[in-house]
Amino acid sequence: MKRTFAALLATVGTAGLLAGAALAQEGEPIVIGIPVGLSGANSVVAPSVVQSAELAVEQINAQGGVLGRPLELKIADDASGAAGAQAAFDSLVFDSKVDAIITMEVSSARNAGLPIVEEGNVPYIYSSFYEGRSCSPNLFVNGWVPEQQVPPVVDQFMAAGAKKFFLVGSDYAFGRGMLEFTRKYVAEKGGEVVGEEYLPLESSDWTAIISNLRASGAEALISSTSGGAPNVTLIKQLRAAGVDLPYGNLAVDEGTAATLGADSAGIIISASYVTGIDSAENKTFLEAMQAKFGADLRTPNDLSVPQYEAIWLYKAAVEKAGSTETAAVLAALPEVSFTGPRGTIAMSKQHHAPMTMYLGEIQADGSVKVVSSFKDVDPGEQCPDL
Repeated sequence: MKRTFAALLATVGTAGLLAGAALAQEGEPIVIGIPVGLSGANSVVAPSVVQSAELAVEQINAQGGVLGRPLELKIADDASGAAGAQAAFDSLVFDSKVDAIITMEVSSARNAGLPIVEEGNVPYIYSSFYEGRSCSPNLFVNGWVPEQQVPPVVDQFMAAGAKKFFLVGSDYAFGRGMLEFTRKYVAEKGGEVVGEEYLPLESSDWTAIISNLRASGAEALISSTSGGAPNVTLIKQLRAAGVDLPYGNLAVDEGTAATLGADSAGIIISASYVTGIDSAENKTFLEAMQAKFGADLRTPNDLSVPQYEAIWLYKAAVEKAGSTETAAVLAALPEVSFTGPRGTIAMSKQHHAPMTMYLGEIQADGSVKVVSSFKDVDPGEQCPDL
């Protein structure tokens, strides 16, 4: 079941919007829980994720909702960590009895929440890029994994002559998982990792690591820090220290880059979404976001756009299933797709999604110049037993 965002909107006029909204109010709400880091490390990017979710729900309800029922969001702060996630998931699943969890979170929060999702038996769409291989019958992922994201960055640097790499990460599942894959890929391509260091997620002083980087003889730097505050502190301190090595950042999103401005200039990223994607669906999405949020709009990015698309994918699955019953929705999710800002997304490969990836260079104003693109990159073997 393929849903095309631009085509759907084009068929709905003002009268249709009003009629659809009225229709959507006839049934009991379908409640989507969003545990997200409104505080802590992810607080830099969480507002953009919430905005994307709000737009998706508004558009869907304007068209009549899902099976004649309105969608409703219930948002809980997971404090960007495991303890906060346990409380947020428990409240959403067992107290609020949400019909589904759809969210972007740090990996420690996802790992803490997943057993609660399984116990409560609700569908869970994880909309964040992550380190890969998180597997559960209840879990689907529409963000990228290392197999899709890392090779373009390493290949770009090696093509320019870099052979010695220094790796820097936040000390948690995402940081270590991404750099484990990077280390292996560098070795496979004939390069050498001359240093690999981590900083606790809650820390912000990168001085000692930057000193070791300087002394390592590295020819390129690749970092995998938590999205949000750790990215900001690392980038600012690298620039203040005058580090000018070719730099690939595996976690900086376009919204964070925009807040950093010139400090992020020249950083190489690999992403499934950039605002410059030239498609009717992306243009329509950006116009709708601007119209809804105006001056309060947070830059749509590689963490917020998958959240938007995940809600549309959930809608498609419920409609295919003809029910919000968990088993039926889980069976439908790998069989549906949605064509939106990133193109057509289907979580059809072991609960993960093949997707087009973009290699980009951040400009002085925080925008991203696309260097090259790679269509329908396979996520590889993620959950072969599902």
